[in-house]
Amino acid sequence: MKKLLVNTGKAVMGGIYGLLKFFPTNPYKVLFLSRQADELSLDFRLLEEELRKQVPEVKVVAICNRLDDAKKGMIGFAWDTLRSMAHLATARVCVLDAYWPAVSLLHHKKALTVIQMWHAIGKIKQSGYQTLGKESGRSREMAELLKMHRGYDMIIAGGKAFNPFYCASFDTTEDKLYNIGLPRIDYLLETQEENRKKAYAAYPELAKKKVILYAPTFRRNIDLDWEPLLADIDFSEYAFILKSHPNQQLSSHRAEVMDCPKLSAVELLAVCDYLITDYSAIALEGAVLNKKTYYYLYDFEEYTAKNGINVNPFESMPGCAFLDGATLAKTLQNKPYPQDVLDAYRANYLPEDLGNCTRNLATLVKERLG
Repeated sequence: MKKLLVNTGKAVMGGIYGLLKFFPTNPYKVLFLSRQADELSLDFRLLEEELRKQVPEVKVVAICNRLDDAKKGMIGFAWDTLRSMAHLATARVCVLDAYWPAVSLLHHKKALTVIQMWHAIGKIKQSGYQTLGKESGRSREMAELLKMHRGYDMIIAGGKAFNPFYCASFDTTEDKLYNIGLPRIDYLLETQEENRKKAYAAYPELAKKKVILYAPTFRRNIDLDWEPLLADIDFSEYAFILKSHPNQQLSSHRAEVMDCPKLSAVELLAVCDYLITDYSAIALEGAVLNKKTYYYLYDFEEYTAKNGINVNPFESMPGCAFLDGATLAKTLQNKPYPQDVLDAYRANYLPEDLGNCTRNLATLVKERLG
């Protein structure tokens, strides 16, 4: 039944799109598509700003829909899918940050260039075709029906050490990868001092202590058992900030734990002395700013079995990854940080031209316009 519904939907979309393609292409139209949020992400905003500098006549159209399982959400996404089809039919470039059905299911004009700007700086955890058949992934049948991640002409990638994982995740070839990095890398470098001042203004107590930022990844069908990390923290010396994943809000019974709702995790990186994460790509954002990073992997065996990872922190960051929260906390507070390990990680997993990611990406788009 599901296969019949999908095939029927594809046929209807194909018929409508065939008519829409009769409309002329606007040589300066760029379409942004996102399912990560209902508004443009920082990466898209920075890219748009740079595009307008390089190409004053550019026309940017953005469609953002954080699809959920509610009926209203599905209806809204169906409408946005139709809107995206109209613009795909007349745009010269499409930039997206996740799978978008109309991009992968439909046959486009040769004039259209599709650029996948994946929403993470690297591929630390497995996704896409790497997770087919796993508990956190889709079935192979559904991936093939929906033509998951098909139709990309270019894929924006992070450090070259991730290239095999981009290829496996998108089921593609390395010649489509461009190791440019995301615009947020430039933002992190350019606004570090500004964000530090903003954090101290919003939360003056952060200036009085060493700051630990804990930013875990999203977990599906895994028990959340992170609070043992708090047992041995000396809260008289350390401020502890918990920043949940957008798809999974966490809370603590400890009054000392801060959530700093006025600031994002990316902004808080500027003020933290230590970053604690797990399989999240925020580790790479922390690496951009050379932040001392630890990994709390209390569910390592379960997570790797259900989801899978590409980069094992026990191997890539030896001495910085822990199964036990108490041991991590004691190490952080009592032992020197192995900076040489972080230096090697930065060299392996970050793109080479830090500070020029936005300009390089905008230039890539510009070359396809006109």
